[in-house]
Amino acid sequence: MTYNSLFSVLTDESLVEETLAHATSMAARYDAHLDVLCLGVDRSQSGYYYSGASAIVLQETIARAQQEATAIETKARALLKNSSLRWAVEAGVSQLADLGRHVAARARFSDLVILAQPYGKGRGAELEPATESALFEARTPVIIAPAGGEPVPNPGRIMIGWNESNEALGAVRAALPLLKEADVVHVVVIDPPTHGPNRSDPGGLLSQYLARHGVKVEIDVLSKTLPRVSDVLLRHARDMDADMVVMGAYGHSRFREAIFGGATRYMLEQATMPVFMAH
Repeated sequence: MTYNSLFSVLTDESLVEETLAHATSMAARYDAHLDVLCLGVDRSQSGYYYSGASAIVLQETIARAQQEATAIETKARALLKNSSLRWAVEAGVSQLADLGRHVAARARFSDLVILAQPYGKGRGAELEPATESALFEARTPVIIAPAGGEPVPNPGRIMIGWNESNEALGAVRAALPLLKEADVVHVVVIDPPTHGPNRSDPGGLLSQYLARHGVKVEIDVLSKTLPRVSDVLLRHARDMDADMVVMGAYGHSRFREAIFGGATRYMLEQATMPVFMAH
């Protein structure tokens, strides 16, 4: 298994360089084809305007979105034109409510999606649905590029947030090409259950599975010493100087039910290293 087809979505001209730096470095590492979708987003809610104004406002917002798409496409092509990569750039316009459909339709035919960090200062509202549609509708693994972070195409130290869920296992399987090449992979288990088949060896079956793939594994069992599990994960990732975090992605409807709680969103808000997620 490898990553032969990569995909990225650009919706903000100010994030083009940052996002493409991560995408191109990963494409070069795996000699993969990189597809880039440059979207101008119409963020208007036409139903909220008074009668007779909707058509005028819609025309203006669509025109503005087309200008944004052209500017993003121009910048992306300028950054890619002198590279030795195999790449393709497509531009288009989408309304915010329909953005997920466009992203999912293309992401589902890729091995890995590279996206900008969806939360934080100056991050547009369209970044969240782009991320969610790639994960939950296209069911494609995603690497979230941290704001201001350097590309890490060859992560040497990888941390897995493990809670025995199907989502976490799916993320591990999807990340195997990266895990097999890492210097060390830490399987992090927080407050393992005191009852159950794996209580005496938390993370043992996963480490066995990874070892059979040639992954160098260590198991870290931690206590929940901070209010949120995600706080513990992030602190441990920083303590071990992790190059990347691998974890399952949980939909909003499951945030309060999952062991990780709101770890998905919190990790995407606070992580300073690339986060590899799959659902």
